[in-house]
Amino acid sequence: MTNSDLQHLRSQIDEVNMKLLKLINERGELVQEIGKLKGMQSTKRFDPVRERAMLDAILSKNEGPFQTSTLQHIFKEIFKAHLELQEDDHRKALLVSRKKKRENTIVTVKGETIGDGLQRFVAGPCSVESYEQVAAVAKAVKQQGVRMLRGGAYKPRTSPYDFQGLGLEGLQILKRVADEYDLAVISEIVDPADIETAVEYVDVIQIGARNMQNFELLKEAGAVKKPVLLKRGLAATIDEFINAAEYIVSKGNDQLILCERGIRTYERATRNTLDISAVPILKQETHLPVLVDVTHSTGRRDLLVPTAKAALAIGADGIMAEVHPDPAVALSDSAQQMDIPQFTEFMKQLKPICNLNL
Repeated sequence: MTNSDLQHLRSQIDEVNMKLLKLINERGELVQEIGKLKGMQSTKRFDPVRERAMLDAILSKNEGPFQTSTLQHIFKEIFKAHLELQEDDHRKALLVSRKKKRENTIVTVKGETIGDGLQRFVAGPCSVESYEQVAAVAKAVKQQGVRMLRGGAYKPRTSPYDFQGLGLEGLQILKRVADEYDLAVISEIVDPADIETAVEYVDVIQIGARNMQNFELLKEAGAVKKPVLLKRGLAATIDEFINAAEYIVSKGNDQLILCERGIRTYERATRNTLDISAVPILKQETHLPVLVDVTHSTGRRDLLVPTAKAALAIGADGIMAEVHPDPAVALSDSAQQMDIPQFTEFMKQLKPICNLNL
């Protein structure tokens, strides 16, 4: 074989490559159209029966030189790539997507803005136990320049025998204390039926990790004109987290804050594993502000400062942490809450590195 013969064959391969490129892109355009139709019909994008039928039809026409197993692998990769193309188109259509809205969403909470580039803090007890307890924490929070007070009135607990919260009384205590200290209130709601009552007492409705996929609760929170803080589920992927956020925004409420609070892994050194990389991913994929809950992610007071520093450094819009006047006697999560002197030291170490003058 001469060099000219070799060059001729290579030229033919180049022509075939261009034909393949054109055909693959044509197939991609058809797949995108199918994806749009399936989206309108709310049907699953992956159809294993259809994929098997296509593979069988292709393999029945195989005349070589490729073995059937090789061709099956090649076409399964093509099918996979085109299915991912449909999923990308689906994400482009999400209201929370950065591709849908380029600029950052800024959430306003009682005059405080979140998502505007300044890093905020949210602090307060795990559970509301009494007026005196919440007031003591609120005073310390206020002294540190923090404007947002968290506290659990409704507490979804792993054991049915653990303290479940004071309910409406807890919301009333939070509201009273917040008014006295001019703070915004963030508290978790677990029942869709309680949303209507809660909006009278809280400035931000929190949806906790265990309720991230409580879709009826998400819809109810999306239907009210009140900011929502959505925590990532214990074992939720980022994609599942984003779609949970979409439930809220799709109902008309775009005042939504995401919160990374650690995920469950095989690691036992911490309560959960803080997925710090989720922060920049969420900020790239969505236009929503992102907080990091350093208390629930670690479950360890000795790790609160370093994890908060990491969260601020990686671009989180704020830090959430738990504070109790006497954690040893707390009715929930006593091992992870800071006492007031520890909270003062916590803020002392973080103030110099956050981009907010407190």
